[in-house]
Amino acid sequence: MTTVSTPRAPAAAPADAPAVARRPLNKRRRSASAGLHAALTVTAFIAVFPILWIFYISLGPDKNDYQHPSRILGNITFDNYSYVLEHTGFGTWMVNSLIVAFGTMLFGVLIASSAAYAVSRMKFLGRGSLMYTFLLTQMFPVAVLMVPLYKIMGSLGLLDTYGGLIVIYCSTAVPYCAWLLKGYFDTIPVEIDEAGRIDGLSPFGTFWRLILPLARPGLAVAAFYTFLTAWGEVAFASKFMLTEERYTLAVGLQTYISQFNSQWNYLAATSVLIAIPAGAVFYVAQKHLVAGLTAGGTKS
Repeated sequence: MTTVSTPRAPAAAPADAPAVARRPLNKRRRSASAGLHAALTVTAFIAVFPILWIFYISLGPDKNDYQHPSRILGNITFDNYSYVLEHTGFGTWMVNSLIVAFGTMLFGVLIASSAAYAVSRMKFLGRGSLMYTFLLTQMFPVAVLMVPLYKIMGSLGLLDTYGGLIVIYCSTAVPYCAWLLKGYFDTIPVEIDEAGRIDGLSPFGTFWRLILPLARPGLAVAAFYTFLTAWGEVAFASKFMLTEERYTLAVGLQTYISQFNSQWNYLAATSVLIAIPAGAVFYVAQKHLVAGLTAGGTKS
């Protein structure tokens, strides 16, 4: 004998229960998406506005147009850019900055990656304290380091040279990049090193041929950071580069400002031109930036 069960009807809500109005799910998602996009739009505008404002000021024909920005609309001109490119030392400053920035990027990444790989993979005396020593060097402000570094560079004959400035910038950028790359190397399996040893590679060969290609996102972040460190630095460059032929762009900007005269229109135009190479480097490295910055965040 079989028993057939019939489905029960859902229990009716009490007559006195209040009716709850539910908003459709897609409508809530649309409102949340609209709020998110509005917040991102405002944030992006806040970030971009100073750049747009400097570009707008650079189009004014007079050095005091920044005080009366409404005058620029009817007198937009690119003469400031022509003057900067043709009648100043902008070309020399640009070449000097590129030499120093790319030199710092090359040697800084090489030193930082070597140190980070050694700490990540090898066991040696002082391994644990080495990274904290790197971190300790970041505690001193520029004003404290200026005089000792000036005396050291002078005794070594490195004042007013590209090499001296590159060494100083590397001493600033390498500690941070070593910390960054050490965390990234920790995420690469040790078995890759062991496979390289089995194939007959030396420790340096393993590092150069196997590990560095896998660490391209982290290297891209380190390269971008070291480039910006040298590209926009003012304090060391203005004290250690003694002749105008050695000025970098950041130091060359100071020539537009004097005690009795401030050429803000030329300063703004030069600032826009300075931002172009930095933007180009960022465009090349952008696809690796997020991966490189976050890869070492879950493993120490």
